[in-house]
Amino acid sequence: QKKKLLEELGENRLPYMTPDDADFHQLWKTKYSKLIFRKSDTVPEELHQMVQEGFLTLQKHDCFFRDLVRIKGKDFLTPVSRILIGNPGCTYKYLNTRLFTVPWPTEGYDLKYCSPQIHDACKALIRLNDYLHIEAVKALQGQNLFETKEIKDTTVIDREQIFATPLTEKGSVSKDQSSCCVPDDDYISIKNRTSYNLTLLNYMDPLQMLYLKQEPYFGMGNMAVSWHHDENLVERSTVAVYSYSCEGSAMEESNEQKLTGRDPAVWHVGLKVAWDIKTPGLAIPLHQGDLYLMLDDLNMTHQHCVLAGFSPRFSSTHRVADCSRGTLEYIFGQCELALQNLQTDSDSMALSLKSLETAVIKQVEEIHNEVEFEWLRQFWFQGKRYLKCTDWWLKPMAKLEEFWRKMEIMTSLVLSEVGKEEQIEEQRNETISCFLLVLTERQKLRKEWTAR
Repeated sequence: QKKKLLEELGENRLPYMTPDDADFHQLWKTKYSKLIFRKSDTVPEELHQMVQEGFLTLQKHDCFFRDLVRIKGKDFLTPVSRILIGNPGCTYKYLNTRLFTVPWPTEGYDLKYCSPQIHDACKALIRLNDYLHIEAVKALQGQNLFETKEIKDTTVIDREQIFATPLTEKGSVSKDQSSCCVPDDDYISIKNRTSYNLTLLNYMDPLQMLYLKQEPYFGMGNMAVSWHHDENLVERSTVAVYSYSCEGSAMEESNEQKLTGRDPAVWHVGLKVAWDIKTPGLAIPLHQGDLYLMLDDLNMTHQHCVLAGFSPRFSSTHRVADCSRGTLEYIFGQCELALQNLQTDSDSMALSLKSLETAVIKQVEEIHNEVEFEWLRQFWFQGKRYLKCTDWWLKPMAKLEEFWRKMEIMTSLVLSEVGKEEQIEEQRNETISCFLLVLTERQKLRKEWTAR
């Protein structure tokens, strides 16, 4: 799609708007209405202080890392350095790389951090998470109210009367609206789509980067993060982003002359309608402490990028990660399921398999692969770095390795069973052909991971 779009464009560039353009708010209202923006002065000062100190603490303790990600079979180091903080036992996968949360302080968990400062930084981020959750609920309720009202009224209401004007107005949805009755099902749905379980923190100093990609469609300049949809999220969940650019007086709107397009000294978030060549894009400046919310299906229908300014910048991107296959609870459950097929003789203590049914063997061997390639190798590939914050993951990883060793025994037990004379040929062939598929995949992945 990208190639086709660039071919269609040739040497031309698509139009885009910034707040300086006359039709900017009209474009926002009609094509990007599910992007909500809050200027920094709408956020409590105490929260700014806690969060910004937290960012600097994590940086001082060298807790930000560039990820080695895999795109179309090749490995790349991300230009942005990251750390994942969130619910204990949660993981987040993007571009074939699984990140493991540094747990934020959570009741009922015994969490030890490498220093009290790291504990405080994680605590600041869970405070920000709670704040952004409330803001997202209010924003979604505001949108819902607007949409029902618009259906009832034949006159089209100016959306800015219903909820905060994107860049100019300070507040969020007015109190009387946010407390309006929302049907229970809607309320549960809104809660589920805004209950962030983790945040992916980003840091980049553009002046330390030898090379940054140029934005290809609009000519917006240097990109810190290319155009993308956020992946591995619960469907139609909100993404909330808090931005902290370390602006000095020299950085502030450094260009005296009137620029066409965006000021290259200032960080911006860019938005476009996915794979659309007709709708102009948006470039919205991000200053110290600004935040924005991508509501509902905006992350699916649109793409966003981050355009680098001159100063270093942190961001905290809060997500409702789809953890259906990405928590410790899930993978331990899978292991227990697989090990139900292993039995120990009470006299000789010899191990054997309860069932040689093809479906059972296939399921066990697939779980074996999942434990090895989605968890153990992903963790140890770049997992030692988490020890700068906490050793929380070491115990569960040791437990997973123990399960994995038992599954290795189960694999060899299958091999010895199919080698026995008394096996019925037809059954043996069926077992071998299904078993061979999973083993071939394992061999291929082991080679790939060794190369990585």
